[in-house]
Amino acid sequence: MDDHGQAFLLQEYFFLFGTALVFVLLFRRLGLGATLGYLLAGAVLGPYALGLIGDPQGKIDFAELGITLLLFVVGLELAPRRLWRMRHEIFGLGLLQVALCGLALSAVIYFFTPFTLQAALALGLPLGLSSTAQVLPMLQSAGRLNSPFGERAFAILLFQDLSIIPLITIIAAMNRNPALPEGPPGWQLAGMTVLAIIGLVAAGRFVIRPLFRLIGNLGEREMFVFAALFTVIASAALMEALGLSTALGAFIAGVMLADSPYRHELEADVEPFRSILLGLFFMAVGMMINMAEIAQHPLFVVSMALVLIATKAAIIFALGLLFRMKWRSALALGFLLSQGGEFGFVLFSQASQAMLVESEAASLFGAIVTLSMVTTPFLMMATRRFREAPHGPKEEREGPRADGASAIVVGYGRFGQTVAQVLNAADIAVTLIDNDIEMIDIAGGFGAKVWFGDGTRLDLLRQAGCADAQIIAFCIDGEQLDEAFLHAVHAAFPKAEIYARVYDRRSLLRLKESPVRFMAREVMGSAVTLSRAILDGLGLSVEDIDRAESTYRARDKERLSLQHEARDIRAARDRIITQPLRAGAGAAPEPDES
Repeated sequence: MDDHGQAFLLQEYFFLFGTALVFVLLFRRLGLGATLGYLLAGAVLGPYALGLIGDPQGKIDFAELGITLLLFVVGLELAPRRLWRMRHEIFGLGLLQVALCGLALSAVIYFFTPFTLQAALALGLPLGLSSTAQVLPMLQSAGRLNSPFGERAFAILLFQDLSIIPLITIIAAMNRNPALPEGPPGWQLAGMTVLAIIGLVAAGRFVIRPLFRLIGNLGEREMFVFAALFTVIASAALMEALGLSTALGAFIAGVMLADSPYRHELEADVEPFRSILLGLFFMAVGMMINMAEIAQHPLFVVSMALVLIATKAAIIFALGLLFRMKWRSALALGFLLSQGGEFGFVLFSQASQAMLVESEAASLFGAIVTLSMVTTPFLMMATRRFREAPHGPKEEREGPRADGASAIVVGYGRFGQTVAQVLNAADIAVTLIDNDIEMIDIAGGFGAKVWFGDGTRLDLLRQAGCADAQIIAFCIDGEQLDEAFLHAVHAAFPKAEIYARVYDRRSLLRLKESPVRFMAREVMGSAVTLSRAILDGLGLSVEDIDRAESTYRARDKERLSLQHEARDIRAARDRIITQPLRAGAGAAPEPDES
C-alpha cells in the first residue's frame, strides 16, 4: 500500500470511529442501545448517503470476525454439561423456529409477490434467521444471557447457525447457473461438520489447553492474548476451509475451554476485540442500506419488513407457549428474535449467484433485513410495559457470573486456601482465582476448582462475577495492590465489601486510605497465636494472656495511627514494647510465680 492509500485508509477509519462515537453516545444517552447508533453511523457515512466511506462489502467481510469472537465468548460460558442440558431447546425449539418461520415467510413471498417458488424459498428461508450479532449483546447487557429466557433465545440462535449448512445446500440444489461450480452434497457437508467438531474437541484437549498452560507458566501476558486470538481464528479458518460456518467453529472452541481454568482470562482478553469488530460490522451493515432502492420501492420495503417482524414474532410467541414459557416471556422472545439476520446477506448473495433472484432483489431484501434490525431496539422499548421484566422473579442465574458465588477470593496460596475453606465451611459459595498454573493443578488434585487469571485486572474481575458478589477478598501479596486499584474496584463493584491480606506493616500503611473493610497482616495473626501458646506454656492464666495480647494490640494500633499521620514508618517508636512492662502505668501486671 502506497502512502496515499494508507492516508486514505486512516481518513476512512477516522470518520468511521469518530461518527460511531458520536452516534453511540447519543443513542446510549437516549436509551436506544449501541447497535442502532452503529447502524445509523454507517448509513450516514456510506456510499448511498455522504459517500465518505466506500467498499462496505469488504468491511463487512472483515468485521464478521466480530461475530466469530462473539460466539467464542458465548461458548466459554456454556460448559459441555450445560450445553447437553439445553439439547431439547436447541434441536426442538430451534428446529421448529427455523423451519416454521422460513416456510411461512417463503409462502408470503410466493403468494403476494411475483417471485417464483424457487426464488421465494431462496429469499424466505434466510429471513427465518435472526441476528446473533444484535441479540446476544442485548441479552448480555441486560444480564439475561444465563437465565432460562436467555438460554432459550440462545438455543434458537445456535440452531440457526447450524442451519446455515442445510440452507446453503437447498440453494445449491436449486441452482440455475451452469457456470457456478456444484458444491458438495448435503450428506457430505453434514459428515464434514461432525468430523470438524470432533477435530476441534481433540485439538482443544490435547493442543490448546497445554498451550495455555505453558503460556501461563511463562507469565507472558501478551502471548496469552495472542494465543486467545489464534484459537478463535484457527477454529474459524478450519471451518471456512471446509465450507462450514466459521462462527460454529469458534463456538465449539469456546465450549471446549469453558471448563478450563483459563475461561475468565480468555473472556477478558477477547472482549475488547469483539466489541470493536461488532461495532464495525454494524457500521458496514448500515453502509449497505441503499437509500435509492428504498426510495424506489418504499411501500414494499416497509411493508415487507413489518410482515417479517410480525410473522416471526407470532410464530416464536406460539412456540414459546408450546415449550411452557409464560406468555409474557414468550412474547418478549418473539419480539427479541423478530428481525432478520446477518447471514441473510450471505444467502441472498448466493441466491443471486445461482440465478434464483436478480441482484437488485437481493439488495432490496438486504435493505428489508437491515430495516428490521433497526426496529428491534425500538420494539423492545415500546413493549417493555406489558412483556416480562428483564429479571423474572423465578429466573435463577448461573454461569460465568462467579457461578452464583457470593465471594471472590483472589489468590489461592497458603493464605487464600484457609480463607476459602473457612468461607465454604460457613456454606458461602466461593469463586477462586489465581495465576499460578502449578498451584491450580495441585488444587485440582484436591478437588478445588481454581480459575486462571490476573485478579488485579478489573475486566477479569467483572467476568468472574464481582458485580454480583458480596465479598472480594484479595489474598495475594500486598505489594501487588495499591490504593488506586482498590478505589477502582470499589467504584466498579460498589455492592461488594473488599478485604485484603497485607504482608507487613509497610503494606498496611501504604493502603491505609483504600476502601477496604478489613486488612489482615499475614505475619501478625500467626505470631500472636504462637505468643499465646508460649505464655500458656509458662503457666499464665487466660486472663493474663488476654491482657498481654490486648496491651500489645492497643499499642500497635496507636502506633499505626501515629505513623499514618506522620507518614513515617519510624514514627512512634516509643510505643514499641522492647522491655518487660511492670505493673502500674497501665501496663499488664506480672504473673505470679505459681
